[in-house]
Amino acid sequence: MDFSLTEEQMLLQDSVQKYVRDNCGVERHRQLVKTQLGFDADTWRQFAELGWLCLPFAESLGGFGGGAVDTMILCEALGKGVIREPYLTTVVTCGGFLQLGGSSAQQDAYIEGIIDGRAQWAFAFAEIQGGYDMTRVLTTATGDSDGFRLNGKKSAVLNGHCADFFIVTANTGEGLGLFVVSAEDAGVSRTPFTAVDGSRGAHVEFDNVLLGPDRVLVESGQAAALIDRVLALSIVAMGAEALGAMQVLLDQTVEYSKTREQFGQPIGKFQALQHRMADMYLKVEELRSLLLNAAILLDEGSGEALQACAAMKVKLAEAGRQVSQEALQLHGGIGMTDELVVSHHFKRLLLLGMLYGDEEHYLQRYISLSA
Repeated sequence: MDFSLTEEQMLLQDSVQKYVRDNCGVERHRQLVKTQLGFDADTWRQFAELGWLCLPFAESLGGFGGGAVDTMILCEALGKGVIREPYLTTVVTCGGFLQLGGSSAQQDAYIEGIIDGRAQWAFAFAEIQGGYDMTRVLTTATGDSDGFRLNGKKSAVLNGHCADFFIVTANTGEGLGLFVVSAEDAGVSRTPFTAVDGSRGAHVEFDNVLLGPDRVLVESGQAAALIDRVLALSIVAMGAEALGAMQVLLDQTVEYSKTREQFGQPIGKFQALQHRMADMYLKVEELRSLLLNAAILLDEGSGEALQACAAMKVKLAEAGRQVSQEALQLHGGIGMTDELVVSHHFKRLLLLGMLYGDEEHYLQRYISLSA
């Protein structure tokens, strides 16, 4: 397996890292979390102009034809910059559903809006009784002469507060289906909320929403397999973002240990603290290795890719928890202050560790895929 980047991938990495260094950081994030949108619309348009929003889409759809490794490179750099623009939800997850499961007409109707930055999307799957099992849904899509009538409630829909469109899981009576719903459809209502990391979202209710046949993304019985494929790429993007955040936490902690003094010397000279920072480094590198493995297997179309993604998601949760907690503790009380980037990465890693399934959920999934 070749772990080296191509020349084009190295250029992508350099350009994104430079943008993040020059334009992003904790002060920008602190200001944006106070706004109603939660991110900067102008920055999102810049992402479109730079070509980042079209990266994972096929050339035939107007994209660059990037794979999982390309998405990994981009998201790792974004993770270092405390960026909350909804790249994961709009481009990777919902864009993935449209690219892998949408009809030609649906792709023509919706993907251009994602690529040029006009449209925001959200994946509405979570329900209170469902836990992390995406097939346990009470939301129903009942067929009639005009198409389907959608009824139900979805909880904690990230980016749902501003989404122009939703991809919604619903029970058709014959199995699980996926539907495209416009925020402008009659019967759609949403209650905004703020997640632990400052990201925005909404609890969304669908009351007798009429959906024509053109809004059926995936027919009954085929949705679960598509969700597995799309979430595998989403997990790679999440793992890359987590890796970027964890690398910043490690670097910040090491640097702080060189300047913070106790008993007349920098705390970094104490062997016990050196061991703890060495453990942080090992966790970062463990995640990096599993992430590279998962991304490459996805690009190769390997049958082991889903299992590799499950293993990486387990490590994301476990390593993210340890690295962020150690960073907070080694910084002392200052680590929890809003002015320091440490607290913001801590919160983001907490969210990423639970999104689409926590450590226990993906450990069980890894075991089931190994059988």
